[in-house]
Amino acid sequence: MDISDVMAVIAALDAEGVRHWVAGGWGVDALVGRQTRPHRDLDLAVDAADEATALRALARLGYSIETDQRPARVEVAAAGARWVDLHPVRFNAIGWGRQADLSGGSFTYPPAAFDAGVLADRAVGCLSASQQLCFRTGYELRDVDRHDITLLTALL
Repeated sequence: MDISDVMAVIAALDAEGVRHWVAGGWGVDALVGRQTRPHRDLDLAVDAADEATALRALARLGYSIETDQRPARVEVAAAGARWVDLHPVRFNAIGWGRQADLSGGSFTYPPAAFDAGVLADRAVGCLSASQQLCFRTGYELRDVDRHDITLLTALL
């Protein structure tokens, strides 16, 4: 997934008013302000209320559902090795979010979990360094995870 594809997805979601935040490796890069490694996909936390609109916007860019594990996540793919992994987050009245996980539990997103970063010289919403570090626990780390953790730790 290259930066032009990432920015096309962000522009399409922005045009539809979909609330979204860059997460995963691209989210780390947004916080750092530059691409630091190759990325297979674009992870996005999306307001669950906007999920259907997000999927329609991505369909117009050629994406279709590849892996459906809702309510935890839905991954869409398009020609050219373009992948987007949507993580629907449901918000309460005071701004706390909750995302279902694959085992019947959930992830919590406090209001401070949302930040801003830069991709391709453009400000983008992204998950905070502390929130992204929380998501890099509880599993066997890969080289890309260790890379991201080093960058995230330096930001705290």
